[in-house]
Amino acid sequence: MSKKSARLSLIFSCFGHTYAHLFAPIFFVVALTLEGEMGLSHGEAVSLIVIGNVLYGVGAPFAGWISDKWNTTGMMSVYFIGTGSAMILTGFATTPIMLALFLGLTGLFGSIYHPVGIAWLVKNAVNRGTALGINGVFGTIGPSVAALSAGILTDTISWRAAFVVPGAIILLTGIFFILMIRRGQITETKEDISPQAPVARSDIIRTIMVLSITMLCTGLIYQATSPAVPKIFSLRLNELFSGGIMGVSVMVAMVYIVAGGFQIIAGRICDIYPLKLVYILTFIAQIPIMLLAASAGGMGLLVVVMFMVAANQASLPAENSLVARYAPAQWRGLAFGMKFILAFGISGLAVLMEGAIFDATGDFFWLFIILASIATVGFATAFLLPSEKPKAILQPAE
Repeated sequence: MSKKSARLSLIFSCFGHTYAHLFAPIFFVVALTLEGEMGLSHGEAVSLIVIGNVLYGVGAPFAGWISDKWNTTGMMSVYFIGTGSAMILTGFATTPIMLALFLGLTGLFGSIYHPVGIAWLVKNAVNRGTALGINGVFGTIGPSVAALSAGILTDTISWRAAFVVPGAIILLTGIFFILMIRRGQITETKEDISPQAPVARSDIIRTIMVLSITMLCTGLIYQATSPAVPKIFSLRLNELFSGGIMGVSVMVAMVYIVAGGFQIIAGRICDIYPLKLVYILTFIAQIPIMLLAASAGGMGLLVVVMFMVAANQASLPAENSLVARYAPAQWRGLAFGMKFILAFGISGLAVLMEGAIFDATGDFFWLFIILASIATVGFATAFLLPSEKPKAILQPAE
C-alpha cells in the first residue's frame, strides 16, 4: 500500500466515523418535535429508534466477518451508499412505524462502520492510540454536527430535512469514495503498517472475557445518556430556550465537542501508559460525575454533563486499543464486530430504560444513580485485565 492510499484510508475512516454517529443524535433532537407532532410520550418517541440501535450492534459482527473474508474498501463503499440512502428514506417517513423501519435500515447499514472502519484504521496507523483518539474525535463530532444540524434544519425547514440533508452528503461521499478506488488511489491491504508482538493465548481469552463486561457497561452508559442529554437540558434549563430546540441542540453540540477533545488526550495517553490503567481511570472518573448529574441544575448542569460524556468517550481509545492489541489480525473485523454488538446492539436497549424511567418519574435522578452503579461494575471488572509493562514514548503518528 502506498503512503497516499494509507493517508486517504485514514481520512475516509475518520469521516466515516462522523457519519456513523449522526442518525441517533439527530433522532433524539428530532424526537422533541415528534412528541407533539405524532402525539407520543417521550418514552414512546425514543423507542422508535430501538430497532435501529439493535441492528446497529447486531449487524456489526456479520459486517466484520464479511470484511475479513472479502475486503474493507468494498464494505466501506456499501456503508457510505447504504447509510446515506437509508437516512434519506427516513426523512420521508409518514408514520411512526415507517420511521422505526427506516431507522432500522439506517442502523443496519451503519453497523458496517465500526467493525470495518476501525479495523481499517488500525491496519493503516503508526501509533494506534493516537490514531484511535483522533478517529474518536471525528466520532464525537458526529453528535455535535447532528445536534446542530437537526436543530437548525428542524426549526428552519422541517424535521425531515434533518435526515435528508446529511443523508445526501453521506451518499455523495460514497460515490466519491468509489471513484477513488476505481482510480487506484485507494487500495486494499491485508498487512498492518505497525505489527505488534504476539500475545499469549491465555491473555487473549482473559481479555475477551473481561471486555465482554466492560464494553457492555460503556455501551449502556452511552446509549442511555444519548437521549437523556437533550431531554434533561430541555427539562432543567427550560427557561433558557423559550420552547425551541435550537438552544438545546447548541448545548448538546458543546457537550460532544468537549468530549472529542478528551478523546485526543486519552488516545495520546494510550500510546504512553498501560492500556489497563487508562481504561480503569475512565471508569473511576464516571462514578462521581454520574452522581452529580442526578440532581445538578442551572449552568452547572452543562459542566457536569460535559465531563460525564467526556469521561465515557475517553474510555474508547483504550477500549479499541485493547481489542486491536489482543485480537488476531486476520479476525480483527469480526472482533470489533463482537465489541459493537455489545456496545450498540444489546446496550441499545438502554434507550428503553431511559424512556421508561422518565415516563415513570418525570426526571432522570434514578437513571444516573443506575448508570453510576454500572460504571462501578466496569471499574471493578477492568482490574481483571492482563497487566502490561509501562510503554516508552512513541514517535508521533504519521
